[in-house]
Amino acid sequence: MKVAGRIEQPYRVRFDECGVDAQLRSSAYLRYAQELAWVHSDKAGLDREWYAARELGWLVRCLELEVLAPIAHGETMRVSTEVGGLRRVWARRRSEFRGADDQRIRAVALTDWVLLGPTGLVSPPQEIRDRFDAPLVPFSPGRVPAMAVPDDAQDVSFGVRRRDLDPLGHVNNATYLDYLEEAVAGAGGDDDLAALPRRYRLEYLVSAEAGARLRARTWRVPEGWRFLLEGQDGTTLLRAELESAPGLFVGG
Repeated sequence: MKVAGRIEQPYRVRFDECGVDAQLRSSAYLRYAQELAWVHSDKAGLDREWYAARELGWLVRCLELEVLAPIAHGETMRVSTEVGGLRRVWARRRSEFRGADDQRIRAVALTDWVLLGPTGLVSPPQEIRDRFDAPLVPFSPGRVPAMAVPDDAQDVSFGVRRRDLDPLGHVNNATYLDYLEEAVAGAGGDDDLAALPRRYRLEYLVSAEAGARLRARTWRVPEGWRFLLEGQDGTTLLRAELESAPGLFVGG
C-alpha cells in the first residue's frame, strides 16, 4: 500500500501539554511529531507488528526543533510529517506545526533516525522505500559537536522515572528535551526557554534505560546553553544545545 510522502492532521492542544505560561511545552512538539510518524507508517501498512515480525526498529539519532511562535492551550494546530530523505542506514522526517486559522508555521522539527535489525544497523529494505510516494534525497545527518565541560557547569544527578519510558522500554526522545529544559531552568535560563525564536539540537548517543542514574551538566555559552547527559559509568548518552537568535529557521 503506497501513501503520500506527506500527511497532515489537526490536533487540539490539551491542558496537560502546556507549561505555566499556558503554551505548548517544547517536548510536546516532539511527541506529536513522533505520534504522527506512526500514523503515517500505519497508513502505509508498516505498523508495530510489521516491524516486530522482522525484528526491525527505528531509533532517533539527532533531532532539531525550532520554535518560532507559541501555540496556546485549547488552540487547534495542524501537524504534518514528511519523509524527507534516506542515506544508507538513515532516514529523515520533517514535521511542521501550523496555526489552524492562519496556517503560519509555529514550529519545525527535523528528526534523523537509524534502522536497527537483529545484529545492528541495517539499510531500510526496499519494501519501506516503496510504501511512500515521495522523492527520497540524500542528506547530511545532524550532529552536536563534542564539548569540553567548564568547571563552573551546573552538575545534577537524578534517576530515570517509570513515566519517562516509552513502549520500547527506554527513555523517550522527547523526555530528553524535558531533562534539558529542567537543567537550563535550574541554572537560571528561564528567559532563554521563553525566547522566540529558539532552537534545540539533540544528538542521542546511547539510550537511557529503566532505573538508570544520570548525570546532567549544563552551562551557558554566548549562543545560549550546552547540555551533556551521562550515565553513572561516565558514558555520554546525549549532547544538546539551546540557541536563540533572530532569523533562525530550521531545515530550510
